[in-house]
Amino acid sequence: MDLLWLAPTGSFMALLFAGFLAWRILGENEGTPEMKKISKAVRTGASAYLGRQYRTISVFFAVMFVLLFALSYYEVVNDFIPFAFLTGGFFSALSGFIGMNMATRANARTTNAAMRSLNSGLRVAFSAGAVMGLCVVGLGLLDLSIWYFLLNWTLPMSADKLTIITSTMLTFGMGASSIALFARVGGGIYTKAADVGADLVGKVEAGIPEDDPRNPGVIADNVGDNVGDVAGMGADLYESYVGSIVATMALGTAAFTAAGLAVQSITIPLVMAAVGVVASILGTFLVRAKEDADQGTLLWALRKGIFTSAAIIAVASYFVVYATLGSKYIGVYFSVLAGLVSGIIIGLSTEFYTSQKYKPTRYISSQSQTGPATVIIAGIATGMRSTLVPVIAVSAAIVASYALSDGFNNPAMGLYGVGISAVGMLATLGITLATDAYGPVADNAGGIAQMSHQEPDVRKRTDALDALGNTTAATGKGFAIGSAALTALALIAAYQQQVVLVGGNMHRNVSLDLNLTNPIVVVGLFVGGMLPFLFCSMTMQAVGRAAGAIVKEVRRQFKEIEGLMEGKADPDYAQCVAIATKAAQREMVVPAMLAIASPLAVGVLLGPEAVVGLLAGSLVTGFVMAVFMANAGGAWDNAKKYIEEGNYGGKGSDCHKAAVVGDTVGDPFKDTSGPSLNILIKLMSMVSIVFVGVTILIWGVAA
Repeated sequence: MDLLWLAPTGSFMALLFAGFLAWRILGENEGTPEMKKISKAVRTGASAYLGRQYRTISVFFAVMFVLLFALSYYEVVNDFIPFAFLTGGFFSALSGFIGMNMATRANARTTNAAMRSLNSGLRVAFSAGAVMGLCVVGLGLLDLSIWYFLLNWTLPMSADKLTIITSTMLTFGMGASSIALFARVGGGIYTKAADVGADLVGKVEAGIPEDDPRNPGVIADNVGDNVGDVAGMGADLYESYVGSIVATMALGTAAFTAAGLAVQSITIPLVMAAVGVVASILGTFLVRAKEDADQGTLLWALRKGIFTSAAIIAVASYFVVYATLGSKYIGVYFSVLAGLVSGIIIGLSTEFYTSQKYKPTRYISSQSQTGPATVIIAGIATGMRSTLVPVIAVSAAIVASYALSDGFNNPAMGLYGVGISAVGMLATLGITLATDAYGPVADNAGGIAQMSHQEPDVRKRTDALDALGNTTAATGKGFAIGSAALTALALIAAYQQQVVLVGGNMHRNVSLDLNLTNPIVVVGLFVGGMLPFLFCSMTMQAVGRAAGAIVKEVRRQFKEIEGLMEGKADPDYAQCVAIATKAAQREMVVPAMLAIASPLAVGVLLGPEAVVGLLAGSLVTGFVMAVFMANAGGAWDNAKKYIEEGNYGGKGSDCHKAAVVGDTVGDPFKDTSGPSLNILIKLMSMVSIVFVGVTILIWGVAA
């Protein structure tokens, strides 16, 4: 049996099970008429935003398609590349859309289920997250399978057939990354502008509870949870998933061609992804909780599913590697384990620094006794310290996977090992993403419970689910950036290979002196190291400007709408939604274009050596900054929730107000700038690979 057929089989299994979960969720009662009304308002706002975002992005895709088509006409890229770019973008957008649509339909159903029990609420919210997770892996495998089998059947047999296949598939990775960056940046700006605006005026100035229906920004805030943390995240992890697989396929083609095992080497990441689908489906059945569960017990309920899935992949991968490459290359299997273990370590480290169960977050809460300034200082310090373990874990995974694949004797094999470790880390994505996407559903459910005036027990259950969601979201972001670091390193290696391969096809020689004494490489490192800071500055300022507009609007309504504060009049929710939507669309373009323009400009002006420096510099600073920002933001958020549980005076106290300020600072850290960085470093690599022919035209020497 040709094991490659397991890839489309895994895709269909994932999509069918996601469909089953969606059918079961939609069979749940949506609750009271008021709950249905609130849920519909959130769903309508999220759909309107996403429709407008996709119309904006379609202009960019049309321009890029024309550019790639022109390059294919002049034989700088192959004829399949413009169309691969479109399909990558389409499937990435589709995965985000499906996930958001299900999340906005599951929010009120989660609230209603929480009326019965904590476990009922957990199951509905988690199932909605699982729809997202399984659609991402299912659509990713479908896109990969379509292109592989189409090209394999279409292209005539030749020495460079697999090279054409992998370079084409790298291009749909670029399409997926482009959608992901726009979605993450735009959705992140929207959600945090609405969140910051609603919190600053509602909780801090007016002193009303979170998600209070009197707050004009509350619907925009709930919409933002979906467009940023669901649609944006789904597109983000879709491109991480396919990016790791296609980068590994490209490296495998280079490493195993001489041994006659090139096809087998590209089979392994695809089959591992299919095994991951089965493991993730089995893991979802283990996620259950008792009524009296605390945060630790709830977290373990999710961990059971993730750890079981990881264990299944750890065992099954041995047989995949052995059956495909034989015992001679069994070191590749241990590279898979290196990726799996590092992913688990990063998750546990993130949990330690962001969960209110542990000392770091409780320390931030204690600093609220001396005001918001010390809360901010403590959060920044905690976030910075939290980078230590992930950096060591990823570094160890790189060295281990390189060495275990015999990289010190055969560098090409070692780089393949690094790529396969990224695939190992992401093999559990179906369930890992489910635990992440579950968070926004639980957050919305809590808001609906508050706005529809449910019993305190219901809000207590949804708050418990929401607090858990903050930790799993932070863990998911750490997991995403860890896999991005491994994938980006594999892509840098793939770029160097493409320089040689494409240069040969164009009959041009390009020298690559990557020695650190080469000033061109050093200049590239400096520029690449700076770019994440510039990117974060742009996105943070964008959130600040958009949030300022929301603050002014909420203040205006509190002042001008008579009876609003007394609950005798309704706020104009639509106006805040419109402001956030318009601001996000306007502000997302320049930061997103930075990732595309930078490698092109550096390649044209300074050559391929500078591009390698650029990619390496952005990888190092981008990885560390992303971990710092995600963990600092998650810790601030849960420090606030720890106080809301009754510590240090509880809700409404001065300590609570100080913690809200810290949480407000952390919002764009963890949901806009931080998670966008992992897309930035991969998209820059993808763009460099796809447009390598343009660089060679300028810097290559006729052979």
